[in-house]
Amino acid sequence: MTHEVVNRVAELSGQLAATAEETERLGKLSDESVKLIRQAGVMRLLQPADFGGYAAHPRDFAEAVMAVARHCGSTGWVCGVGGVHPWEMALMDRRLQNEVWGENPDTWIASPYAAQGVATPADGGYTLRGRWNFSSGTDHCDWIFLGALLGDADGNPVMPPAVLHVVLPRTDYTIVDDSWDVIGLQGTGSKDVVVDGAFIPAYRTIEFDAVAAGEIAAERAGRTETVYKLPFWAMFPLGITSAVIGIAEGALAAHLDYQRDRVTAMGTKIKDDPYVLSAISEAAADIAASRTQLLDGISRLYDQAEAGKTITFEDRSLVRRNQVRCAWRAVSAVDEIFARSGGNAVRRQNVMQRFWRDAHVGLQHAIHTPGSLYHSTALTIMGIEPEGPLRAMI
Repeated sequence: MTHEVVNRVAELSGQLAATAEETERLGKLSDESVKLIRQAGVMRLLQPADFGGYAAHPRDFAEAVMAVARHCGSTGWVCGVGGVHPWEMALMDRRLQNEVWGENPDTWIASPYAAQGVATPADGGYTLRGRWNFSSGTDHCDWIFLGALLGDADGNPVMPPAVLHVVLPRTDYTIVDDSWDVIGLQGTGSKDVVVDGAFIPAYRTIEFDAVAAGEIAAERAGRTETVYKLPFWAMFPLGITSAVIGIAEGALAAHLDYQRDRVTAMGTKIKDDPYVLSAISEAAADIAASRTQLLDGISRLYDQAEAGKTITFEDRSLVRRNQVRCAWRAVSAVDEIFARSGGNAVRRQNVMQRFWRDAHVGLQHAIHTPGSLYHSTALTIMGIEPEGPLRAMI
């Protein structure tokens, strides 16, 4: 059955679509967009039930993100990225969870996770310094997850590198307002953030290796719900790729509306053009295949965790390979239909061009880089154990 949050997104679809232009113009989510997402409850899907969330199946989360992105790519992207943060917060110390959600379960959390700062040990915790790019939706968040390299006493990264995820309140970091000037996903407001010597208590940190493994962090946090036993490199990519597929679905819907009564410069009605119609069907099939494959991958991992089975590196690798391929397939399908939409498709008043730009910028995320991931998965399915960097982000 469709989750109630997905149903609410569907009910609000017209209002979400109406906010997209303003969100893009502002360079961050409009107040109306934020209100609608809170009303639907998208950000609370992966939030633990004891703090006002749904602890939902990740498939439901992915479907909700797609449903939002189908109407506004930027809002869908923020939901896909920000909606994973409550999942990780559930693995943190309960004191921190209470600080974040105790008074307001609708509190949003930003990121990024890239280790672009150094956490130097201090009495009772760490001192953090650094500058991070791509903090999607950060203007609307009161807390933030940041990736940090563990430092030595002099503030230099230890070797071999060790990565922490650390959590800070809004008062401890600065948003760089003029740092998001891009050609697509403009409304995500994915700005830089700066931290200059903030103190982070140890209970607001977690070793990334524990989160990446899934079960370890869940056991430490006392979380028995299946969703919290899943590995980071399955959950984090899920939100991002769901947004890209939702954007592709939005592009297809806009294309169909536009082409239905269109007549080419040569006087041919599109409904009588077999070449365009063939391209539409191929694109629709590829986008549908991407949706199905993405949802199937996360559902299989969930079923394994539910059954008490260990999720192996090979399991994670295959799901990641398919997740990346889903994104590339969907965006390629968007290219095929956009190329057959005529010159007027590039006009600002035509929503197709926004979906096209958003799809390509979404594909630029590091989580969609196919090279080393495909390399690693090919070795894995041949029975050869990947080593070193080839195990990264899997």
